[in-house]
Parts: sequence; C-alpha cells; structure tokens
Amino acid sequence: MESLTLLLICLVAGVLLQRSRSFPPTAPTTLNQFVLYVPLPALALYHIPEIEVGYELLFPVGVAWISFGLAWAVFATLGKALGWSNKLVGCLILTAGLGNTSFVGFPVVEALFGKQGLSTALLVDQPGSFVVLSTLGIVVANVYAGERPSAGSMARKILLFPPFIAFILAVLLNAFDMHLHKVVRGALLRLGSTVTPIALIAVGLQLRFDRRSKHLGFLGLGLFFKLMVVPAVLYLLYIHVLNGSGPVVRISLIEAAMAPMITGAVLASSYGLKPRLANMMVGVGVPLSLLTLLLWNYVLQGV
Repeated sequence: MESLTLLLICLVAGVLLQRSRSFPPTAPTTLNQFVLYVPLPALALYHIPEIEVGYELLFPVGVAWISFGLAWAVFATLGKALGWSNKLVGCLILTAGLGNTSFVGFPVVEALFGKQGLSTALLVDQPGSFVVLSTLGIVVANVYAGERPSAGSMARKILLFPPFIAFILAVLLNAFDMHLHKVVRGALLRLGSTVTPIALIAVGLQLRFDRRSKHLGFLGLGLFFKLMVVPAVLYLLYIHVLNGSGPVVRISLIEAAMAPMITGAVLASSYGLKPRLANMMVGVGVPLSLLTLLLWNYVLQGV
C-alpha cells in the first residue's frame, strides 16, 4: 500500500509541476536520462547476479519480443487492408507494441510483489523491451519513415548504452557465480530505489491529452490492443499453452499489461511517425493502465 501511495503521489506531483516555470520543457527528458544512466544500471547489477538461471526466465524475457511481433503483424495487416498511411502504422507498432516496463513497470511491480519482484521485472525490461526498442524498434521507425536502417548504428546504440553494459556485466557475474561485496550492493540498492519517484515524476510531467485530435479512434484502438489484447494473448500462451505458474509468470503478465513505452513514443516522434498520436498514447495510456492493471492483477490471483 505504501508503494502504491508513493506511485500516485509522484504521478500527481509530476502533473502539478507542469505549471511550474522552474521546470523547463526538457525536464522530463533529463529525468528519464538520469533513470536510464544511473539507477537502472544499479538495479541490474544488484539483482541479476543473484538470479537463479532456469527455464522460467524465458517467460519474462519473451514478453517484449512477443508483444512487438504481434503488434507489427496486426497493425501492418490492418494498415494494408484499410489503406492507412505508413506513418500511422509505424506509430501504432512502436507505441502499442512496446510496454512501459521500467518507468511505470518497476514501481507497479514493487507495489504488488515487493522489491524481490524487481529481479523479474528487470529481465522483462533489459533483454526484452530495451533490446527490442534498440533493434526492431529502430528498424520499424526507419522502414515506416521511408529510411533504411544502418546495422552499424544500431549495434553502436546497443553496445554503448549504459543499462545494456550493466546488464551484460551483471549476466557475466551471474554466469561465473561472482557476487559483489555487500557494501557495494547496499549502495547499488540505494541508487536503484530512486527509479520509482524520479521516473513517475517524469511521466507526470509528460501527461497530455488533446481533445481536438483527429486520431481519437486510433488512440482507442492502440490502447485497447496494448492494455487488453497483448496481455490476453500472453495469458493464453503462458498459462494455457505453456502451463506456466508462479510469481515469475504473474510478474511477466503484469508487465505485459503496462502502458505504452515513453521511449517508444519518443522514437516515433523523432522519425515523424504521427507525433501527436504517439504522445497521446503515453499521456492517456499511463493513467488508464493503472485501472486496467487492477483488473489483470485480479485475474492473475490464482496463477
């Protein structure tokens, strides 16, 4: 309950701070960059070396890859059948196919499952959402914007990104059964604990809704797909086809039901893929997801 209260307070604080002149327009970007470069790598180094490797780790890692592949197949097919523009299709793939598995996902998982749940959430985010965004996301952005992606530039973006570097180092520590000193782990945990307040204030600073937009129909379609269809498909796959159960599966499915990824919307906007729709997917999706997540958490109680 304390974590949920913190979540709501930080989100509301971010919305209220939109009116403050002390916060420049670039404040959300700066806060997001801090989260990506400091506490997120800290969490990876704290949790991943201690994870016991097993078959069930495929559940969290597979969330983002399956979700993005499903979005690409569905919206590319609909776009071709209904005559949508490439920019609209690209926008919907990037925003409805990628979940906010860190900035919103970590606080929600911590609130529902405690700090121990963050180790699974990290697996959904690092080898999942982040790598998908940096590879397939870049490909989609280029293709639907009419450009050709460079394999070299994609490789550099992945290999030089601090969270990915920390993830690889953490995996190596795990593989060689090496553990950081408790003093270092304590410092990493303190740094990692800043993810929740800072990330949610950044989300609140970006919440927008344009009532005059011509894309409200596509907004509703994209959010229905992201918040209901994606987790429903993964629920059927993980529970009824693969016979999964337990906390790892539950956390994976909760992460699958997260709102659209902020960075995915930023990527769509930077390539000119319907920027207003991309921002509305995040601005409306984040608060709406807090309601739909309650529904999914109830559905998953028996898993």
